[in-house]
Amino acid sequence: MSRKSWLSQDWILKPKFIKNMRQKELIRILGKEKCLFSREDTACYAFDAGHDKGRPPAAVVFPESVQEVSAVMAFAHGQNIPVIPRGAGSGLTGGAVPGKKGIVLSLARMNKILELDSQNLCAVVETGVVTSDLQAAAQKQGLFYPPDPASQDISTIGGNIAENAGGMRAVKYGVTKAYVLGLEVVLPDGKIITLGSKCIKDVAGYSMTELFVGSEGTLGLITKAIIKLIPLPQTVRTLALCFDSMEGAGRAVPEIFKAGVIPCTLEFIDADCLKAVRQAGLMETSRAFVHDDTRAMLLVEVDGKARQVEEDALSIKRICEKFGMLSQKQADSREDRDNLWHVRRSIHGALSFLSDQWMEEDISVPPAAIPEMLTGLGRLARKENLRIPCFGHYGDGNIHLSATGLNTPLSSSREPAIRRQIFSLAVNLGGRIAAEHGIGIAKKEYLGMNLDKDTLDLARQLKNMLDPASLLNPGKIFPGQK
Repeated sequence: MSRKSWLSQDWILKPKFIKNMRQKELIRILGKEKCLFSREDTACYAFDAGHDKGRPPAAVVFPESVQEVSAVMAFAHGQNIPVIPRGAGSGLTGGAVPGKKGIVLSLARMNKILELDSQNLCAVVETGVVTSDLQAAAQKQGLFYPPDPASQDISTIGGNIAENAGGMRAVKYGVTKAYVLGLEVVLPDGKIITLGSKCIKDVAGYSMTELFVGSEGTLGLITKAIIKLIPLPQTVRTLALCFDSMEGAGRAVPEIFKAGVIPCTLEFIDADCLKAVRQAGLMETSRAFVHDDTRAMLLVEVDGKARQVEEDALSIKRICEKFGMLSQKQADSREDRDNLWHVRRSIHGALSFLSDQWMEEDISVPPAAIPEMLTGLGRLARKENLRIPCFGHYGDGNIHLSATGLNTPLSSSREPAIRRQIFSLAVNLGGRIAAEHGIGIAKKEYLGMNLDKDTLDLARQLKNMLDPASLLNPGKIFPGQK
């Protein structure tokens, strides 16, 4: 064989040789049982719960300790291999979708609650812990972890932190960042850093913990967290308040707050969403709570000490009577409460009974601007011949909306223009293009609508400082990046 043909043959075999070498090194670091390489095994890690799809990764790994995470990151850094962090894959904006063929690093097996400290009102957890598992464990100790994203039964604490997840209780208790006291983080080169502590007052050096909250896995892999807990409320009351218009419901909300009542949840559901739930047959157990002529429903919960809760519930009812309230019902049992929340949590699935294709968005405006935002969405729907049902967290200004054509689904070619019009409406009211679902792939080209050039440049500088080769979750958040 000539030298030329040998070199040619070597060049053909080289990629396979490198692939095998890398697989062997990952197996050496983790063990064969913690690695997946075949396309059949890795294909389901090419997407998350949103609409964006990526390519099957070259490998999926399941480390079980921070040392193993560090070793994988150091190896990937040395080999110039992209790493895509993944929790439960329940995100909706493509944050865990591989944009480049690399290693998906799942933290699902790092799922231990390491400590429940009832004296200092906190928990120390690995970040693969499922959100509802932490809530249940805290409740057994008479404690409370308030963030409640809709995906709480499958989403993980690490994913919640990376997305700064919210939920329905955010109006009173805030979002995830309010409960993160400290973090253990593996940087892109494999270094392990610890941030924060159990101390309420902690000014030892820069306060860097929040830098990684909401960073969507682009700056470091969160492997452990110190989570703040609070005492479990004594009692909860759930109210279903039905109105003849969204305007009436909107006028009632600020009056509730002015009266000194801070609900733990204050949700709104519009007529189209209620219609979808009815058509899906998912309202049978809650039919007595929803007036037939309802154009807007507020689902409100108050919690705290029993006497105060009863006073707050009575105040809410009296206020709403002034603004076109058709009916008010109080859930008198846990079953009634669960049935009401089933209506709210069923909306996404139920919309498929109105159309089999929707463009879904998650935006935020100052709470007082919600009526104007909904009016603007109504104008947009009429102008573009769309149906835009809306629901969400009225108390904190978070609107979940879906859009489709009146007679045919919204074409993919029309979606970007419609999305930009929706975002423009929100931004003009002082709002944001994302509320609790992150930026990921889906919204990165619109981020400049909220952040000016200098702010974006500073964010890029931080990314480049920690990850100069852009190997950690590449192609996310920043406009123009692939």
